[in-house]
Amino acid sequence: MNQSIASAARFYALRLAPGQELLTELRQFIRHHGLQAAWIAGCTGSLTEATLRYAGREESTRLYGTFEVISLSGTLELTGEHLHLSIADENGALLGGHVMPGCTVRTTLELVIGELTALSFSRQPCPLSGYDELVINPR
Repeated sequence: MNQSIASAARFYALRLAPGQELLTELRQFIRHHGLQAAWIAGCTGSLTEATLRYAGREESTRLYGTFEVISLSGTLELTGEHLHLSIADENGALLGGHVMPGCTVRTTLELVIGELTALSFSRQPCPLSGYDELVINPR
């Protein structure tokens, strides 16, 4: 199960504007650039809505308010993504979880996306976790 393959990388910069939805824009960006093995290298910005799936839960939770993005991390490929988001509300309270559709930009979302140029990612069912998990292959 442990896969380790070295690869060179290239980076892209992307800014999302107020009202744009995070997953919609990321998926479009990945398709447009044909990225096969990408990850979030950095992200800063704010949201007015965040939809998260908390650990161990099946249902999503939709949050409304003024949120600062503390971190966004994860992997992306042409057929999917696995992203986790940490946000702080106007009192500094932190929330985090698995990113679900419905994360809307408030003022800006500035992203740096890396791509491993010698690899491709996909998702396959994992009998150990019960979820579709990352599979790493050389291109």
